[in-house]
Amino acid sequence: MRIEAYNQIAQVYSTNKTTAPKTAEKVRSAGKDSVQFSSFGKDIQVAKQAVAEASDIREDKIAEMKAKYANGNVSVDTGDFASVLLEKYMQNSL
Repeated sequence: MRIEAYNQIAQVYSTNKTTAPKTAEKVRSAGKDSVQFSSFGKDIQVAKQAVAEASDIREDKIAEMKAKYANGNVSVDTGDFASVLLEKYMQNSL
């Protein structure tokens, strides 16, 4: 049995004297917390706000499609339509 190892273990588990809790005044006078945002963080906040305020519907594309439909100029490639339809079906079935 090694006595040195016992002394080292005893030091790890030794108890230190506890200090009295600080009063509220001492804690307040110790310093104030502050938060600073980087310019990158501010840019992200502005971008998030712009996205949140933007409409989910692109009115210019809707108007274009309505005009094509009204004029009878809408042509749909059935092969492309079928491949997209099958792809969406396969994604939802998994």
